[in-house]
Amino acid sequence: MKQQIENLVQSAVKKLQENGELPAVPAFIQIDATKDKQHGDFASNVALILAKSAQKKPRDIAERIVQMLPPSPYIQKVEIAGPGFINFFLSANALNDVVTRILTEKETYGRCTIGRGKRILVEFLSSNPTGPLHVGHGRHAAFGAVICNLLDAVGFKAYREYYVNDAGRQMDILAASVWLRYLTVCGEQLSFPANGYRGDYVMDIAKAIYLQHKDHFCVSAQEVLANLPPDEPEGGDKEVYIDAIISRAKKLLGDDKYQALFDLGLQNILTDIREDLAEFGVHYDNWFSERQFVASDVVTKLIERLKESGHIYEREGALWFRATDFGYEKDRVLVRSNGTATYYMNDLAYHLNKFERGFDLSLNMFGSDHHAYAQHMKVGIQAYGVDSERWLYLLLQFVTLYRGSQQVQMSTRGGNFVTLRELRQEVGNDAARFFYVMRKCEQHMDFDLELAKSKSNENPVYYVQYAFARICSVFRQLAERHIQYDEVNGLAHLSLLTESHERQLLNTLSRYPDMIVNAAIQYETHLLTNYLRDVATDFHAYYNSHQFIVDDSNLRNARLALVSATRQVLLNGFTLLGITAPESM
Repeated sequence: MKQQIENLVQSAVKKLQENGELPAVPAFIQIDATKDKQHGDFASNVALILAKSAQKKPRDIAERIVQMLPPSPYIQKVEIAGPGFINFFLSANALNDVVTRILTEKETYGRCTIGRGKRILVEFLSSNPTGPLHVGHGRHAAFGAVICNLLDAVGFKAYREYYVNDAGRQMDILAASVWLRYLTVCGEQLSFPANGYRGDYVMDIAKAIYLQHKDHFCVSAQEVLANLPPDEPEGGDKEVYIDAIISRAKKLLGDDKYQALFDLGLQNILTDIREDLAEFGVHYDNWFSERQFVASDVVTKLIERLKESGHIYEREGALWFRATDFGYEKDRVLVRSNGTATYYMNDLAYHLNKFERGFDLSLNMFGSDHHAYAQHMKVGIQAYGVDSERWLYLLLQFVTLYRGSQQVQMSTRGGNFVTLRELRQEVGNDAARFFYVMRKCEQHMDFDLELAKSKSNENPVYYVQYAFARICSVFRQLAERHIQYDEVNGLAHLSLLTESHERQLLNTLSRYPDMIVNAAIQYETHLLTNYLRDVATDFHAYYNSHQFIVDDSNLRNARLALVSATRQVLLNGFTLLGITAPESM
């Protein structure tokens, strides 16, 4: 309905422009659903926007726009309010037609083609495979999955990708941590590094490796510890110590054995991450390996392309990117003098490769501490000759978990954290997904475990699912009383739906398509969860105030058509959120 009103206003403004009364027609005319229905169902501030360029009073412009509006069976009346707001009141036909449209289109209601089939690569979560996913990772997983569903719903072709950071120092620290735990399983006595990964999962991996390979990777503790620098507890530097442990592991095991141990640890954790996400309803089209990528010639080719652009130069044996050409104080090293690429080079090459693969857009989801990182990536993409506006990013704030009034501390390195799997087992997939996407991504999130588990109206996921279950119960009651629902008859008598609760529910259902578009193009999942709560609120009020199974068959079928349409909209929203639709609760 919002689109129809926008078309009417566009038509009126265009006529006034052709008459010379207004300047050029604006590319976008804002139409918003009103919060107070006394001010109509929708409103536009177009007259206020045009006032400055037209050098006229907004109210005078609004009056002329109203006069030029084409007739529409969906508009009951139009009013001008305040300095020049145009308020639109929908006709009964407009609202009633919503039910017919929903029941005709069913699962496609709310879907559209504004994305025009553009291919958008959405990279989200991409957690380092150094341990199980924790509750903070869950927000990235749920948010990314729902954004992809929304983009698909409005006509984009979302491609879901997980960038596996399976190269670099953190992975070496994991391998060393697993190896040291493995040595203790072999019976060796040694202290664990201050900077190693300490979670119980590391010991579990070590035990699994021992069961499969026995003492294949075993060496004596004396050989491991000989002449190592002191660790942090002994007054040393924990970073220097862990690097020494890594170096010792590579030397004692040799390249082949070390790589085999490295791969065993990586695959164990990566398999766990895949299974965890699959159980959470999060699936990817591609798991992109950093290690395989940097081993190919793609990075080299990208460097050559950047050299041709003139933004790369050599100094003291290293390759540098002229970041100062783009307003930064210092240039950045791409390849060190020893020939190894920096993380910036590898990451930039990966992001550029997305466009080399033919994607129209790239949407990236990072932690809130990645703002500077994202800006540096944009600069590199621009230097490569790709429109940096095609490379989009969102920053997701952290999650704080509360158990009762106590905050739960989380540290992957220290091993003190609540895993995503544990959270899902405690509150369920539905509550976890719904809670994770209830806030704007840039807002910090407090996850209330007790609320997520409660069966009350204060629990938003319970509240909306209960509305769906209530509707299902209405149709069960109908069957128990041996009364048949006649949808055709109901659609023919929608004019009988004149109660205020019915009009309110109809109005809310009519907003679903516009809400989906806004949620998708603005990357705001909370618009969907908020909307579903609105639908549930309107339905519960309707349910508590009126009987649906009445003696008058025409009124009964009309009301059943309305609640059937409500059930369909709830189901469509649940599908986008990736939560279930329970028929009884």
